[in-house]
Amino acid sequence: MALPVAEWQGRTARLWAALEPALRERLAEGSLHDAVRLGCDLLRAKQQEQAALVQLSLQAPTDKKPEAASWYREQGNREFKRGRYQAALRLYSKVCLEDIARAESYGYPDRLLPKILLRKAECLLCLERLQDAQDILRVLENKISQDGVMTAHLTRIKKLSQLNFKLGEKERCPEPAQEAHGGIQGEPEIWEENSSISGASSSLSLSFDAERGRHLVASQDIVPGQSLVKEEAFVSVLCPGESLPLQDGDTAWDTRATNADLYCHRCLRELLASVPCQGCSYAQYCSQDCADMAWQQYHRTECPLGALLLTLGVFCHVALRTVLLAGFAEVSRLVAWSHHGDKNLQNPEARCKPLSEAPAAGAGSRGIPGCGSSGRYQSSYQALFHLLPHTEQHNPEHKFLCTLSVIAICKQLQAAGLEAAVLNQESPQQWSKPKTCEKTSDELSPELKTVAEAMLRHVLQLQCNAQAITVMQELGPGDEAVVDKKPVRLATAFFPVLSLLNHSCCPNTSVSFSGTAATVRASQPISSGQEVLHCYGKWQEAARHLKNSIEIVEMHHGPSSVETGQELFKLAQILFNGFAVSEALSTIQRAEGILSVHFGPQSAQIQELQEMKACLSQLPRNILQRS
Repeated sequence: MALPVAEWQGRTARLWAALEPALRERLAEGSLHDAVRLGCDLLRAKQQEQAALVQLSLQAPTDKKPEAASWYREQGNREFKRGRYQAALRLYSKVCLEDIARAESYGYPDRLLPKILLRKAECLLCLERLQDAQDILRVLENKISQDGVMTAHLTRIKKLSQLNFKLGEKERCPEPAQEAHGGIQGEPEIWEENSSISGASSSLSLSFDAERGRHLVASQDIVPGQSLVKEEAFVSVLCPGESLPLQDGDTAWDTRATNADLYCHRCLRELLASVPCQGCSYAQYCSQDCADMAWQQYHRTECPLGALLLTLGVFCHVALRTVLLAGFAEVSRLVAWSHHGDKNLQNPEARCKPLSEAPAAGAGSRGIPGCGSSGRYQSSYQALFHLLPHTEQHNPEHKFLCTLSVIAICKQLQAAGLEAAVLNQESPQQWSKPKTCEKTSDELSPELKTVAEAMLRHVLQLQCNAQAITVMQELGPGDEAVVDKKPVRLATAFFPVLSLLNHSCCPNTSVSFSGTAATVRASQPISSGQEVLHCYGKWQEAARHLKNSIEIVEMHHGPSSVETGQELFKLAQILFNGFAVSEALSTIQRAEGILSVHFGPQSAQIQELQEMKACLSQLPRNILQRS
């Protein structure tokens, strides 16, 4: 969910409609600084809105439930007996912590650990995850030997011996290795990094003109398959994702697996034995190192706000994490810099000279926003800050929603006593201490107003500069002979260098992801001097096939049938991801009309269609006109 929940959107829409026309005009035409100042005054006068948001947050609890562990173990046992090992493994991972010492520190019953570890090892063996199974069996052997009373573990020792035998067989007769990409083992790629653009190939150069803004062009002929950009995300936030049902029926706790259960919340690796946050039930990590790093960089601030961040959507979460990673000193420096050029605040590129006027002494990109004093464009907060927010071109009501949302987060930071953490004024010794509120005033501090202004800028930037990190995810429990997969949005991220590539419906590159890293490769020959372009995927061909399918479905089932509605829903998703705005909006409207009749306005598909429509409708007007 990129945007806030529908209830909060509705409340802010009603508040916007009730404003005096003069105030609406000031909010619509003012700078980000003015918007935050006016928004603070409004929320202070409308405290019932803040209270309503707190109530909405209660629908997404992230607090710990200690009694859930034994319940998840029983559910995992049920899936194990059914032979659904992937489903069982996911549920066991909610119980089994990374090692025995950590499990004991959480008070997990010592007598139950050997049994749960045996079953987990068996699941891993069935899933061909041999190294992970070996690690679990080694821990179990140590645990049994330390207990001393071997007679109490005779059955488990026998089972352990059987699993060790299976493991040895699989290691002696491994599955045939998959062929290398393209069917041959190629030579290692020669990579030469650009001296002026971090993470970019030396075959690219950074250019600027008034029509296209900042963009990348080929400085030499490029062949298909050649790597052009290798970049780690400056910031990424895991999207909660849609649920994958593991079993039928409603239960006291949610047994469905979402992105939050399947992937590390920091590095986005697939989870096996997750390391949960000690303060909340939401964040999970692939290792203690990842958990510690996340806590140090941002999660010690985000943890008490988990429910609020889930309520206000991924874009607000990305905005908060961005300023936390950048540090308040850098944030305040750039926000102050932006105030000196308010007349060009919405278009910082208007302040830079064309490349033809830039100094020639090795600083061809020095006049381009985001570049350092040396002329180098780095994957840094400065480069991210200079991505265009299109402030004047956003729908005023949407800008108002974003303004109140980021202010609400900052007010909660202040109320929770987290201001010192945000401003980097805490010592490491204070990181794990409970926070107490020192401010009793409803007035937001000047420093947190600066944070809110930066966050508002980033939320607006995300409308056009957000990158969706995607993975192929199995549908269902994953234990069948035939596995169905589909691409899903795993996380939303800022990639400052990747954002230099302009969008095209006829791209000459493809983008792939591994964890939080993006790789851009040429998908066709690119001549020297030609602009490097990318798209969200090869969606045109898929859209063409779906349109043909829809014609056939309409002939057999009728234009208002549920079958036609389902096909239109798929087409809407493809057009949305392909940035075909006008066609996507018309397809969404038609799909919504059909599916709401069959499933009702509260169905998951209708909610997704409405969210796609909201995202597209809030795009800057110049983009809507071009599409």
